[in-house]
Amino acid sequence: MTTPPKSELPQGTLDLLILRTVAHGPVHGYAIAQRIMQISREALQIQQGSLYPALHRLEYKKLLAADWAESESGRKAKFYRLTARGRAHLKSETESWDRLTEAVGLILKGPKGELS
Repeated sequence: MTTPPKSELPQGTLDLLILRTVAHGPVHGYAIAQRIMQISREALQIQQGSLYPALHRLEYKKLLAADWAESESGRKAKFYRLTARGRAHLKSETESWDRLTEAVGLILKGPKGELS
């Protein structure tokens, strides 16, 4: 089986993916990146240089809260969880994303539902 090509994330998409991943329960940064990669069938690989600034930004905006705890490997790690504000933001952004992708899909399919 071949590895799918890596995809560039549109601006602002990383925050949405992080919030969706954290919505399943408390998780540390490395596990967030791993889950995104697994669920996307390795099409999306989030680099630490993008992930951790995004986590800090989401925590600053009070969309995520974090606590230090021991990870499955026995090391101390910061575990992130969704706040009530984060849950509301995720719902709103998911609805917006759904509207946007539907509209883009209509345009890409053309008036007859086919590629021109």
